[in-house]
Amino acid sequence: MTSFLRFFSQPAISTALYLVLILFAALLLNRFLRAMTGLLVKPAATSARVAQQREQQTRNLASVLYTAASIAVWIVALLTALDKVGVNPAPALLIGGLCAIAVGLGAQSLVRDVLAGFFIVLEDQYVVGDTVQVAETSGRVEHLTLRRTVVRDPRGALVSIANGEIRKVANLSRDWSQAFVDVAVVPGLGMDKAMQALETAAADLRGDAAWSQALVDGPRVLGVQQFDPAASVIRLQVRTAPTRQEEVARELRRRVQVEFQRQGIAIPDAQRADAASISSAEKDDAQPQALS
Repeated sequence: MTSFLRFFSQPAISTALYLVLILFAALLLNRFLRAMTGLLVKPAATSARVAQQREQQTRNLASVLYTAASIAVWIVALLTALDKVGVNPAPALLIGGLCAIAVGLGAQSLVRDVLAGFFIVLEDQYVVGDTVQVAETSGRVEHLTLRRTVVRDPRGALVSIANGEIRKVANLSRDWSQAFVDVAVVPGLGMDKAMQALETAAADLRGDAAWSQALVDGPRVLGVQQFDPAASVIRLQVRTAPTRQEEVARELRRRVQVEFQRQGIAIPDAQRADAASISSAEKDDAQPQALS
């Protein structure tokens, strides 16, 4: 027994055991990190393309986090091992620090883009398939990585935006969208008749099975929005499925015009019908919610 203990007390054997212990600890910590980052992955609940894209994005995010943490673990393990075998790790640590500073200074924009992309995915601000507005650019998100967001705008052009440049983004595809339709009527016409005609057109749209699935709430007549000698403006509001507000507003205007013609209600020469849309499930004004 004494000789056995003396064998393991020899410097070379002791150092080897210490190195094996460092290796085992590093491997164990890496397994733990992989399990923790795996919790970030959100499996697709459906076979829809958006759900699959979301799962892939979270997998990429988990992979990036695991890789960064694993590199840090192995660097610490290597420096600890060097110190144990008699090699001063200070010079290596100094050189590594200088290299990290140089890379950081030369790649500030890249680091900023990656960090911004990390929080975009982590906070679920938007995913591939969502319609967003970023500054002056609006359109459908075609591609999303930790470095950039690619949006197809109304012209059909693909616009590539660095994630670090995104300060405020409006997601127009979440929960519901909203449209306001303003209808101008002749001032001399009785408001009750015009309001009744608008209620009829709104009820007709609600009762149409071809459009009911696109409606979330309304259409409903809010009342007189503006009054002047030229025309009185009555506003209608409708909430729709995401991104369908424009087509629903156009159909509502068509039905209003048909109903006005049927009841013989005159329309002013300057019809000031207008529509504005938003994509927010939390605000009732006419501005889209900003996500940062």
